[in-house]
Amino acid sequence: MRVGMGYDVHKLVEGRDLILGGVKIPHTLGLLGHSDADVLLHAVMDALLGAAALGDIGKHFPDTDPQYKGISSIKLLEHVTKLIEEKGYIVENIDATIIAQKPKMRPYIEEMEKNIAAALHIDVSQVNVKATTEEGLGFTGTEQGISSQAICALTTIYESSVAVADSQAGCEGCAGCRKQS
Repeated sequence: MRVGMGYDVHKLVEGRDLILGGVKIPHTLGLLGHSDADVLLHAVMDALLGAAALGDIGKHFPDTDPQYKGISSIKLLEHVTKLIEEKGYIVENIDATIIAQKPKMRPYIEEMEKNIAAALHIDVSQVNVKATTEEGLGFTGTEQGISSQAICALTTIYESSVAVADSQAGCEGCAGCRKQS
C-alpha cells in the first residue's frame, strides 16, 4: 500500500467562478488560478501523484503552459487517473477536507464526491469530502482564500482486497485493472 497527501490553496477574488470538486458553487468570489483553481481537486491530484511517486501537479500541468489556461480540473484529474492506472495502481480511497469560512459546502459535497469517484473510476463509497472553517482565523477565516488537504491510499492488483480468482465473472468481475476480457 502507498499513501499520498496533497495540499493546495488559492486566493479568493472577484470576477471568477468558485469551483470545488468540479461543482460551480454560487458565491460572490471565486478562486484565482491558471486553471479553474479547484483547490479540492488539486489537493486530491497531488495526493495521488505523491503516492505513486509521480511528482506533483506543477510537474504535469505547469501554469506556464497555455493549454492549461482555464482548464477544468476534472479533466486534469482524469489525466492523473490514466497515469495512476498505467503504473498499475488502484485507488483504495480518498479523504479530503476543504477549509473555507464561506460559503457553506454541505449542500455540494455529495456532488463533489460523485465527480471525484467518476473521474477516478472508483465507487463513490471510496471518496470522502468534508469541510471546515477556521473560526474567523487565518487567511481562510478572513475569506482571503480557500485551501484543501487530501490523503489517499493506493494499492496494486496484487495487494488489493479485490477477489479476482474467486470471481464468478472472471476478469470482468474485477474492479482492479478495469480491462475487459
